[in-house]
Amino acid sequence: MIQQWYIILHCAILTSMLSLSFVKVRIKENIMERLNAFFSVLVVAVLSVLLNGCATSELPSAMSRASLTTDVNDYQYLIGPGDQLSIFVWRNPEISGSFVVRPDGKVTTSLVEDIEVAGRTPTMLARELEEQLSVYINNPRVTVSVTKFDGPYSEQVRVIGEATNPKAINYTQHMTLLDLMISVGGLTEFANGNNAKLIRVVDGRQITYSIFIEDLIKDGDITKNVDMLPGDVVIIPEAWF
Repeated sequence: MIQQWYIILHCAILTSMLSLSFVKVRIKENIMERLNAFFSVLVVAVLSVLLNGCATSELPSAMSRASLTTDVNDYQYLIGPGDQLSIFVWRNPEISGSFVVRPDGKVTTSLVEDIEVAGRTPTMLARELEEQLSVYINNPRVTVSVTKFDGPYSEQVRVIGEATNPKAINYTQHMTLLDLMISVGGLTEFANGNNAKLIRVVDGRQITYSIFIEDLIKDGDITKNVDMLPGDVVIIPEAWF
């Protein structure tokens, strides 16, 4: 009888020891699984930070391109992509014709390929064409006229922010701030017109001026009207309250 109890007790002890060993093994496995999961998450987080750091690198600021027009009384239209040109070469109708300026700012004639025309006045272009055509023609006389106007982006006047219809507008001679605001439909109800800014390129530098649009168009204070120039940008912020 004693031997039977001894055997039962011994078996119970062995069973307990085996169960304890199994529990320890499972605990170790759980710890390793959690450590592996932790390091996997850590690696993913580090890679995400590195990739996001690369993806959010800042691009250089856009170049400031000044207009040839610096005086409101001496506006010079510059040819731009999309313009349609009539090029007339005196006594040479076979090389005269109508040409559309390509997106790269060039046109191709029957004698001269890839002529850079964007950013030039019609008169400037005519003189350059005369010089290039003189290789083929004796004493050429060229006249250039623009029959369809788009102009380069640098010559447009842009309105952004709290205007009713913010957009870019082709500059016209003697354009004023009042003319511009009429073109964009005035201010929205949330605009802070008297905190608006006008950005203009002067001598290669961007200069910011304060303008008072609300006084101009809502109060009728005509003294707040100012002359615009090609390339001007008007920024109208939103009112805080």
